[in-house]
Amino acid sequence: MTVDAPAIAEILERLTKLHPKLIDLSLDRMHAALGRLGDPHLKLPPVIHVAGTNGKGSTSAFARAFLEASGRTVHVYSSPHLVRFNERFRLGAAGGGRLVDDATLAGVLLEVERLNAGQPITQFEITTIAGLILFARHPADAVVLEVGMGGRFDATNVVPRPAVSVITPVSMDHADYLGDTVAKIAGEKAGILKRGRPAVIARQTPEAMAVIEAAADATRSRLLVSGLDWFARPENGRFVFQDEDGLIDAPPPRLTGAHQFENAGTALMAVKTAGFAMSEAEVVRGLAAVEWPARLQRLTGDVAKALPDGAEVWLDGGHNPGGGEVLAEAIRAMNARGPRPLVMIAGMISTKDPRGFLEYFAAFRPKLHAVPFAYPAALGAEALADAARSLGLDARAEASLESALAAVKARDWPVPPRVLITGSLYLAGEVLAADGWEPR
Repeated sequence: MTVDAPAIAEILERLTKLHPKLIDLSLDRMHAALGRLGDPHLKLPPVIHVAGTNGKGSTSAFARAFLEASGRTVHVYSSPHLVRFNERFRLGAAGGGRLVDDATLAGVLLEVERLNAGQPITQFEITTIAGLILFARHPADAVVLEVGMGGRFDATNVVPRPAVSVITPVSMDHADYLGDTVAKIAGEKAGILKRGRPAVIARQTPEAMAVIEAAADATRSRLLVSGLDWFARPENGRFVFQDEDGLIDAPPPRLTGAHQFENAGTALMAVKTAGFAMSEAEVVRGLAAVEWPARLQRLTGDVAKALPDGAEVWLDGGHNPGGGEVLAEAIRAMNARGPRPLVMIAGMISTKDPRGFLEYFAAFRPKLHAVPFAYPAALGAEALADAARSLGLDARAEASLESALAAVKARDWPVPPRVLITGSLYLAGEVLAADGWEPR
């Protein structure tokens, strides 16, 4: 059977109409649906379950890279996708795995639709169930399962005994759903801890760490905490990792930014805690092979060609204050190596905190072009420009990404600028499509 992307979109549209009218803060609907489908979540390879506010996607990518570098096969579930819905499901196979093909994905979605029999269900629950079915039916050595939002009531939190739970840095995001303090959000993230199962914890604020420790006490989970039980840091430009097994001194991660050293260390500790031994040579290969688009990704395709000759063009899906902080630090490091004027092309969702994200860039005095993008809850370009102006930034609203690129191109630059496109993964997906990027 040949199935194209529109057919998958049509199935998802039908299923989305089943979205429950009332908020259901439980996993009862997931367990009921999984029961009708033969409980695939109980038939998975060892699971590395990853939650957190920032860095969980990069950490998942590092975990996959380390496992594959050691010759193991690994399934990966992540969200959101950037260009194609299939990106959410990577099936492990010898030689690096593959995205699920259209026919296989459509088939499992139709199966979920049939057995769900019109019962209320959310789109994320649908896609999570589809992933669990795919991962249960295809052999692999491990599953990397990324939380969508929060943790405690996230649809992925149905796996009763993960090999390891992981919590990346916690900060403010999704406050309408998760709580209006870091402590409340940390409590939701800590909801993935399972009784008697180990957990790897990246560096946290004291407020978040206190909540995570309390949750670990309640579940008798053994915590392996960054800065206490293991260490990952840049040293003389290299990646240095240390735990009770010894020290690894390796070339830096392929992903750009000082924060990626912590993400790589978190992933390495998680893989080891899940029971997968790693040699130093395998770690080196994983650090060199890791891929994760739209995380300080250097663009060289059609979008870059639409900008001034010699311009550096970087794409990052950062969209909350924590993401803004680490992204600004990465720009600061780039400036230390070679200063350039900073231009930002930004678009954000209306539920985010534009001032909280943009304030970290004020010291660079960037020229900011606010752009719209195709997402129902996208913040208007003028509203984003107003938020930037309130921080003293030179900002203007653009009609489109193309008009922003043209405006940057038309300006007379004494030094080619450093262009940062950021603010939303949904915008990042549009930019990657325009740049000619193909998921693989």
